[in-house]
Amino acid sequence: MKSTTDTNRWRTIDIVVASVIAVAFGVIFWAWGLVWSATEGAFAFFPPAQALLYGVWLMPAVIGGLVIRKPGAALYCETVAAVLSALLGSQWAGTVIPQGIVQGIGAELAFAAFRYRSFRLPTAVVAGALTGLSAALFDFFIWNVDYALADYRIPYALITIVSATVIAGAGGWLLTRALANTGVLDRFPVARDRALI
Repeated sequence: MKSTTDTNRWRTIDIVVASVIAVAFGVIFWAWGLVWSATEGAFAFFPPAQALLYGVWLMPAVIGGLVIRKPGAALYCETVAAVLSALLGSQWAGTVIPQGIVQGIGAELAFAAFRYRSFRLPTAVVAGALTGLSAALFDFFIWNVDYALADYRIPYALITIVSATVIAGAGGWLLTRALANTGVLDRFPVARDRALI
């Protein structure tokens, strides 16, 4: 029988796949920043509503946790993706790095709450919601501090959490299942869940 230490130890393949997830999303992050800028005018009627797009930036934390299933995976994937997007020239520069760390911690807390033993849709949704909450808190105190509380900061925070819950949580779970069905994750426990879909 494997000890908890053995099951929590990262294998080389865990590091490689987590890095691939992070790098792929680092590029997506950079591109999503362009989408964010291009859509600002579309949300002029209610600027906080632009946070509906936020969940895409939180997906690697949830997907990393669902695939790797070990302590630190959500934090690692979100942080490395943020670092790469900064290196690619994110319009928010190096601030995205601490932001990625905070967001990764949110998802990590959800997986830790389930003791890294539950990776079903409800867990993914909680991970999405908590990474959204951590993102909302970061933005509340760093990016949006000069905006009106009731008219911007609170609605923006609530919409961020909803976006993260749906896109990063449920969407991340669906994307993980889709990847598992292709066979590319056959060396991971998520492949055994295919029968549960």
